[in-house]
Parts: sequence; structure tokens; C-alpha cells
Amino acid sequence: MGIFSTHDEILPPSDDYIFKATLTHPEAKPALMDLISAAIRRTVIDVMIRNNELPVGDVDEKNERLDLNCIIDDGSQVDVEMHGSKIESLDGGHKGFMNKTVYYATDLHSSQKSKGVKYVDLVRTYQITFSAHDVFEGTEYVTESSLRTETGVQLSDQINIIIIELSKLDGILGKTVDDMSPLEMWAVFLGYAADPSKRKLINEILERKEAISMAGTVLAAISKDEHERAKFMSRRKFETDMASNILTAEARGLEQGRHEMRLEMARNMKAAGMPIDTIAAMSELPISDIEAL
Repeated sequence: MGIFSTHDEILPPSDDYIFKATLTHPEAKPALMDLISAAIRRTVIDVMIRNNELPVGDVDEKNERLDLNCIIDDGSQVDVEMHGSKIESLDGGHKGFMNKTVYYATDLHSSQKSKGVKYVDLVRTYQITFSAHDVFEGTEYVTESSLRTETGVQLSDQINIIIIELSKLDGILGKTVDDMSPLEMWAVFLGYAADPSKRKLINEILERKEAISMAGTVLAAISKDEHERAKFMSRRKFETDMASNILTAEARGLEQGRHEMRLEMARNMKAAGMPIDTIAAMSELPISDIEAL
């Protein structure tokens, strides 16, 4: 039957809060190590979370940071974030997303102590961001970047940014679990664990990958918690309302802009001596508005 039954209502791990609640659970430490290993393509044998408490406060507030700030076995700093909200894409889009990601990575990198430390001994920083929505054009679901020259020569391995777009997994969903890489299995789990139509595939991944199974067990428990479900629904309602308000404001702004353009066109036609009836027909403005110009 698998961890998730057909009738289980699983909360989406692509939600920022659910993602953090799942991977900060004490029983999910091996899962977090495995997820980081898959993203940076190096076996991580230990991880310490530096901010393991969920933000508190009004559930209607989306905190600025819902990330996992970690140190792994070789001392490298790793920040893992889920970007599940559409609100930023409505108000800033690709540039806002990337500026935030670069800011997080450089902010974390410069936070390490440098006094009395040789620059050559500074540790690497990884910013791993999962996005439930498209960030770049194209079909590739993973984008990796570091400091490189125009010809692609790496200047430094100190700052590394890895972006995984969960909205671009169509090509992976057609694979068998045997053919999936560890990162592909994680991406499918994070993107589709809550989708009943993908339940069979998800259970196959949980059976194949023990670390993801650990995360799945924690997620299943969180999903049955009525308090967590209530908080999730409240957040979703808040984000939906916010997105609607932004779109409404944009629509009003566009309409105001069109009205100003019509007024300017009517003003120019009136100055040229055109009949008011003709101006009204062409500008779609009331005659009274044209006469008042």
C-alpha cells in the first residue's frame, strides 16, 4: 500500500511552511542530509541546522525567511529554501526572485567570521532554492551557477547557487523510479506528494529511497495534524487574497493609463479643430469630458 494511501490528504511539501516543518523535524535529519547531498552532488555525512524553530506569529503573516540555514560536515554553509508563493512572481518576477536569491547567498557568505581568519580558509556557501513556479525560460529544471568569467572559467567556488524548478518535471515524470537520479526523486516528491493522481509513483519513490521515506513519514504525520491543516488553509487564503489584490490593482492601473491616453488623444484632436462628435467616437470618451478639456 505504501506510506501514503489513496485516500490520504497530504499537505504539499512545496508550501514554504510545510517544507520547513518536515525537514526540521528531528526524525528527518537523514532526509535533509540526503536532500543536500543530491543538490550539491557530494555525500553529506552530517548537518547542523542553525535556525530549527518555525517562525511564530500570526498565521496570516508570511515571514521574510522560511529557509533552513545549515552547516554540513566539511564546514560549508548551506541555505535551503522553498519558494512556493506566486505573490513575488506577480510583483517583481524573475528579477525579484534572482535578486533575493543572490542577496541571501551573499548575506550568508559574508556572515562568517573573518577576523583572524585567512581569506583562503573561508568556507563555501550554497544557496539551494526550490521553486514551485517557473523562474527561467526553457525546460531545464535545475540551474547551477557560481562565480565565472564570460568564457565559463570558474573564478571561485565560494558562492554557489542551485535553483530547482518543480514546475518543470514533466520529462522526469515519464521515467521509471529506477532511472531517476536522487535529485529527480526528491524533486518529484516535493512537487507531487500532495497529488493523489501521482500517489503510486510517490510510493514507489518512498519504497526505493529510505531518506525520502523518512521525510514522507513526517509529512504524513503533519498532514493529519488538524492545527497544521488549519494554519495551511489560512496561509493559502491569505496568499490567494494577496494575489487577487495585486492583480486588481494592476488592472485598475492599466485602465487608468488607458483613460489618460484617451484624454490626451482627445485633447490633441480638439486642438486640431476636429468636431466633438468625431472625437467622441474615436476616443470613446463622453462628450461632456471632451467639452471640459
